[in-house]
Amino acid sequence: MAALLACGCVSLAEVSDWPAAQDYIAEKSCSLSAEPARCRTTRDTWIDTYHKATLGNFESQHRVAICLSTGCDGAITENRMFGCAWQKTIVGSRHPEYAAADNDDVAKFCGEEWLDNADRQTARDQAEVFLTLLGISK
Repeated sequence: MAALLACGCVSLAEVSDWPAAQDYIAEKSCSLSAEPARCRTTRDTWIDTYHKATLGNFESQHRVAICLSTGCDGAITENRMFGCAWQKTIVGSRHPEYAAADNDDVAKFCGEEWLDNADRQTARDQAEVFLTLLGISK
């Protein structure tokens, strides 16, 4: 396996353990959401969106980060630490689409109003794992 990874024949993201997309889907009904249609749409597309994010798709990474931080109208179980980790992953990956707004998102979704110090440190550590899984080294 190491030889396959070294030659680039197999992506590390394909063989590593990303958290399962299904684990983030909220159990409560979208009919209880303030925006039931948006909740259902997010749920219907979540697994594909998450998969694309784990392959490095910039737009999908943004969507995953926002949904984990906010719950996306009740479609996704809010996990602010993982949302922050994805925000830091976006900034750390330096996509061509990267913008100053991405730094603003980190400041907001990783800030003191959203996370305590321990969760911010865990998010930093998790972002490093995500960057490694994406094949991005510092």
